[in-house]
Amino acid sequence: MSVRLNDDKEMVAAIKEGLQRTGGYCPCRLQKTEDTKCICKEFREQMNDPEFEGFCHCMLYYKSKDE
Repeated sequence: MSVRLNDDKEMVAAIKEGLQRTGGYCPCRLQKTEDTKCICKEFREQMNDPEFEGFCHCMLYYKSKDE
């Protein structure tokens, strides 16, 4: 498994700005809970799923499957 930032540098900059503004909580989520603190619970679970490949909810990170 590998996790990397989105290749779109403008998107990454915008999301990081949003994370700063929200104190580290996903800027795409309305609720500010431990589950939405970056890296969010949803993506941590997806990272543990050997079959999952794709972006996190806010598109900051991308997980590749083992090859």
